[in-house]
Amino acid sequence: MREVAWLFLKLGTIAFGGPAAHIAMMREEVVRRRRWLTDEQFMDLLGATNLIPGPNSTEMAIHLGYLRAGWPGLVMAGVCFIVPAMLIVFVCAWLYVRYGARPEAAWLLYGVKPVVIAIVMQAIWGLLRTAVKGPILAAIGVAVLALSLLGGNEIALLLGGGVVAMLLRTVGSRGVAAPLGLGAGAGLTTLFLVFLKIGSVLYGSGYVLLAFLRHDFVERLGWLTDQQLLDAVAVGQVTPGPVFTTATFIGYVLGGVPGAALATLGIFLPSFVFVALSHPLVPKIRASRRAGAFLDGVNVAALALMGAVTWQLGRAAIVDLTTAVLALVALVLLLRFRVNSAWLVLGGSAIGAALHLRD
Repeated sequence: MREVAWLFLKLGTIAFGGPAAHIAMMREEVVRRRRWLTDEQFMDLLGATNLIPGPNSTEMAIHLGYLRAGWPGLVMAGVCFIVPAMLIVFVCAWLYVRYGARPEAAWLLYGVKPVVIAIVMQAIWGLLRTAVKGPILAAIGVAVLALSLLGGNEIALLLGGGVVAMLLRTVGSRGVAAPLGLGAGAGLTTLFLVFLKIGSVLYGSGYVLLAFLRHDFVERLGWLTDQQLLDAVAVGQVTPGPVFTTATFIGYVLGGVPGAALATLGIFLPSFVFVALSHPLVPKIRASRRAGAFLDGVNVAALALMGAVTWQLGRAAIVDLTTAVLALVALVLLLRFRVNSAWLVLGGSAIGAALHLRD
C-alpha cells in the first residue's frame, strides 16, 4: 500500500502531457523499474481501459493499484493519482477567479504545447513496439489511424479493430493469414449529476471531453462562456495528472470549494466502479484465443487513435519555427537522454515566458 501510494502521488504531481504520456510514465515505473507485470499484461490493461468510459490514465492507475494491493490498492492508487492534480487545478481556478485570464498565460502555453506533443510521440513509440505483434496488427493500426483522421467514431474504430483482429486470427487458425456563482435555478446537486453523467458515458480524448462540456455547460445550461470553457480545458491539459481535473476548475468557477469537490467526485467516481467490475475479466479474456485476438486489435487501435489525436494537437501547437524547434529538441531529449517530462514542460513554459518578456 505504501508503494502504491508513493508511486501514484508522485505521478499525480509530475505526470504532464496527457493520457498517453501518463501511460508511458506508468509503464516505465511498473514494468521496467518495479516489474509488477509484463509488457503484454500492461497492454491488456490498457486495452481494457479503452473499452470502458472514463479517463484512461486514471483507470490505468486504478487497475495497477488493484493488481498490486487488491481492493485497498484500487482506491489508494486512484485517489493518490487524482488528488495532487486536483489541488493544483484548484489553485489555478482560485487565481483565475480572483485575477482573471492574463496574457502571460498564453505565452506560457505557447512554450508548453510543443513539448507536450513530443511527450505524447515518445509515449506512442514506446508502446507501439509492444502492441504491434505482426503485419496484420500493423495494418489494423494504420487503417484506424487513417479513419480517425477522416472523422471516424472512436468507439466504432476501437471495437472494429478488435473484431477484425479476432476474425483474422480465427481464419488464420484455419489455414489463412470567488466564484461566479451557478446559473439561475441551478444547484450543486445538478452540477454533481452532470459530471457524474459525463464520467459514466465519456469515451475518447480531450476533444470529446470538450464537446461534452460545451454541450452541457455552454449550450444547454448556459453556465459558462466558450472562453471560460477553453480556459478550463487549457488548465486541465497543462497541469500534471488526469485531464479530467478540468472538472475541478469548472466546479470551483461555478460553485466555489463545494462545487470543485462535487464536480471532481462526480467525474471520477464511475471510473472506480468500472475498473472494479472489469479488472477480474482481463485474464479470462487473454486466456481465450478469440478474445485475446480481439484485445490485441483493441490495443493497436487505441494506439492509432492516440496518434490521430497527436496529429490534431500538433497542428494547433506547432505554429511556427520556434515551436517546431521546441518539439524536436524535446523529442530528442526524451528518446535519446530520457529526460523527465516534468523538466521539459517547465523548460517550455520558461521559454514561452522569456519570449513574452523579450517582446
